[in-house]
Amino acid sequence: MIELEKTFLARYLPKGFEESPSREIVDMYYPKECEHPRLRLRKSGDIYEMTKKEPMEGTDSSRQLEQTIKLLKEEYEAVSKLPGKLSDKIRYYYPYKDHTAEITVFRGELAGLILIDFEFQSVEEMNVFEMPDFCLADVTQENFVAGGMLAGRQYKDLKDDLARFHAH
Repeated sequence: MIELEKTFLARYLPKGFEESPSREIVDMYYPKECEHPRLRLRKSGDIYEMTKKEPMEGTDSSRQLEQTIKLLKEEYEAVSKLPGKLSDKIRYYYPYKDHTAEITVFRGELAGLILIDFEFQSVEEMNVFEMPDFCLADVTQENFVAGGMLAGRQYKDLKDDLARFHAH
């Protein structure tokens, strides 16, 4: 599957976002020793899966080849015992115009970080999309917001990266 997506830092949270459907997500990235692991084990509500994402062309993070395997709960529990890098968050699915804003509010060590993703059906649709007012900056091509790069880090570790976008 090809994923077309843009990621933004939040300027503010849109009114009523917390009333949108949401899901608690726990991700574990492997291997733990890797600076930017791309293999992800995910528990999203009652859904368990393992996913590998890789840019399709060079370093363009807006177009990713995504391979996902659905897992049974028992399989998830067995694999989750392996040492990995943890990321804990709540994702809200907020309706915005003809799209869904996936508002990710990080918890634990990354509390304070809020990312907003939009997925697209075509490159053309992605290219004409205008950043919403509640978004601060397009960080799609920024390595520091990649799931595998965030996992296992603390919010304070992002200080310099966030400062480049006038985020705190």
